[in-house]
Amino acid sequence: MPEISQRGQIMPASPIRKLVPYAEAAKKRGTRVYHLNIGQPDIETPPAALDAVRNFHFKVLEYSHSGGNESYRRKLVKYYAARGIDINYHQIIITTGGSEAILFGFLGCLDAGDEVIIPEPFYANYNGFAVEAGVKVVPVTSYIDTGFALPSAEAFEKAVTKKTRAIMICNPNNPTGYLYSKEEWETLRKFALKHNLYIFSDEAYREFCYEGTHVSAMQLEGMDQHVVLMDTISKRYSACGGRIGAFITRNQQVHDTIMKFAQARLSPPSFSQILGEAAVDLPDDYFNTTREEYRRRRDLIVKRLNEMPGVFCPNPGGAFYAIASLPVPDADAFCQWLLESFSHNGETLMLAPASGFYGSPGLGLNEVRLAYVLNQQSIAAAMDCLQAALLEYPDRIRDKKDIPLASHY
Repeated sequence: MPEISQRGQIMPASPIRKLVPYAEAAKKRGTRVYHLNIGQPDIETPPAALDAVRNFHFKVLEYSHSGGNESYRRKLVKYYAARGIDINYHQIIITTGGSEAILFGFLGCLDAGDEVIIPEPFYANYNGFAVEAGVKVVPVTSYIDTGFALPSAEAFEKAVTKKTRAIMICNPNNPTGYLYSKEEWETLRKFALKHNLYIFSDEAYREFCYEGTHVSAMQLEGMDQHVVLMDTISKRYSACGGRIGAFITRNQQVHDTIMKFAQARLSPPSFSQILGEAAVDLPDDYFNTTREEYRRRRDLIVKRLNEMPGVFCPNPGGAFYAIASLPVPDADAFCQWLLESFSHNGETLMLAPASGFYGSPGLGLNEVRLAYVLNQQSIAAAMDCLQAALLEYPDRIRDKKDIPLASHY
């Protein structure tokens, strides 16, 4: 039998989806499962955007321009301008989801063996993209005690080597929900200039900020040749299945390089570009209702979590994720137990063990990520399940001194 590639062997499993078989088995037993493990919103995709696809008339479903439809890119210029980001449509490449934008950045800006510094915990799929590109992720640890604020400049300096080529930032952050301040961005700006690094800025959750103001890396002074913006419509318009993102840079050499990768995969999806273009025309107040709904969900889940004995959850400033530390020695085992051996009134919940969002071994062992993407009634029911589960769990830690290091305690 032929061997699997080394790349295939080291490709990590998704901490978000690896427990799916246990959830499926629970459902077959008749147990209702509340999915707080994945950022799949239950907010409806805007009807006007869906109608644009339904009503679009054509005789041939053709390839689009490899960089995306010009009409869509021109519309996006207006969208970004309204958010204080000054670009032109030639600086935008439409991608197959934000994932492809990130992968293109790794492939086009970094060589195999190069290093990218990322504050941990970080979006787990960054690891997968790095494996595909042969790039090494160097984590710099942020801590639950500080709400996962940006690590110090000294911590970043310690992580630099001769192979460091980039910093990756998700703002607001997935999985922590942390919203980086202007002062923290200034720290990153100085660091990137000092070491001549790219800043890859994943801004998938820009619209969902609850405390403070969103700062884009594209707004940093003197960084036109360093900054790459990766974006997506998935969470903005609750259109995860559309698989439409964007790679944006003012660096012409980087843009031209990435266009070669875009041409190699021919073109981004046509129907989803129609949807994305129509979504840009939504009223200016479209996000107000959605943002307030997520804020209410956040307030509910954080309140319920912090009311549970032994549980701590910092208040996230954006996105729709939170990380909580639990009084358990191994969150992976606990999350599996929730699906395999537990039910409360015929219900249970699915969480994402946080260890998979850390690059440093041994961190996040007693932490979980929760996505507050369900309605408030479902979140309340899920928290009832979690509260009952923690009381029933055989391996619950009852003495604070036994809780793993790097936790709130």
